[in-house]
Amino acid sequence: MSPARFRRVAVVVLDSVGVGGAPDAALFGDERADTLGHIHETVGLDVPNLVRLGLGRLVGFSGEAAPVGAWGRMRERSAGKDTMTGHFEIAGVISASAYPTYPEGFPPDLIARYAKKIGRGILGNKPASGTEILDELGPEHVETGKPIVYTSADSVFQIAANVEVVPLEELYRWCEAARELLAPPHAVARVIARPFAGRPGAFERTKDRKDYALPPPGPTILDHLAAAGYETVAVGKIGDIFSERGITRSIHAKGNEACTGATLDALASSFEGMIFTNLVDFDMLYGHRRDARGYRDCLEAFDRRLPELLAACREDDLLVVTADHGNDPTYRGTDHTREEVPLLVYHRRIRPRDLGTRSTFADVAATVDEVFGLGKVACGESFLPLV
Repeated sequence: MSPARFRRVAVVVLDSVGVGGAPDAALFGDERADTLGHIHETVGLDVPNLVRLGLGRLVGFSGEAAPVGAWGRMRERSAGKDTMTGHFEIAGVISASAYPTYPEGFPPDLIARYAKKIGRGILGNKPASGTEILDELGPEHVETGKPIVYTSADSVFQIAANVEVVPLEELYRWCEAARELLAPPHAVARVIARPFAGRPGAFERTKDRKDYALPPPGPTILDHLAAAGYETVAVGKIGDIFSERGITRSIHAKGNEACTGATLDALASSFEGMIFTNLVDFDMLYGHRRDARGYRDCLEAFDRRLPELLAACREDDLLVVTADHGNDPTYRGTDHTREEVPLLVYHRRIRPRDLGTRSTFADVAATVDEVFGLGKVACGESFLPLV
């Protein structure tokens, strides 16, 4: 049993819900980005349960009730603003160098080798919005069967195909072929399958996205917990992000509603260890599409379910709600933004307090490490004594 008073820790990542203020934001061209603040300013935001958990004290949102949790901010120390570096750092691995990106598209020789590997030509090969490139190249793809390959400001090799033209399993095989091909110096962080459906003018991405990620560059808190005999439950795309490493049970739920439900189911089960959940819709459906109203509605929908998560926590559960980066829907471009992220912590006997500004996301891993008495996480500072 855990030497601390907690037997389980649930970490819920609100994908891209940044709170602005990163001191190095200018290095990433994001000096004025503030995901939550700008949504609140431009379209309004009503999240009373998050406010009561501590968000109100953190970002200055009004709320009458006294907080029921502890609150703070975290700064990313890794050299990136993408999903993988953010999650790896939350799990205790700080990335000293960034993954390669391709603002001009992938090198022609690399694309030629990929086309030969899958036996057909490709369309695209440029940075693009995932929805806009479907409007642009989707009709030609349907006519020719050639996959649409594109990237973004992140280190991603994305392959889009219509499920009525290319069977899903074939798209996955194309992604596996790309993953095998993308070795240094082109060790792209993630190959992403982007299946879509529909007809020209009405294409829609399906929920069968699949990520083929590079494994973490070092052992994570998941690895340490699994090695010590604890259970690690991954919900949503966590399994893909960590290449299933250090994970004893992976629940590949799709979308915020399903992932929240899966997290509640996991909390209702009996085990000792960690739940790690990613809620992707904020980022995937609204941040990248620069849809402030949709992002607001998504936040408010999660806020309505937050009381269920708090009620599901047992006496010996510790809940951490945070994020992996920002994606300000009011900002220029369509990519992630370098921001600080919220740190909201809850358990049934918590003394509400300000946890301050943490110098690394790895403080989460250090805290989990202390909860279970592992002594394995070398970076970060545990906030367990404060809560």
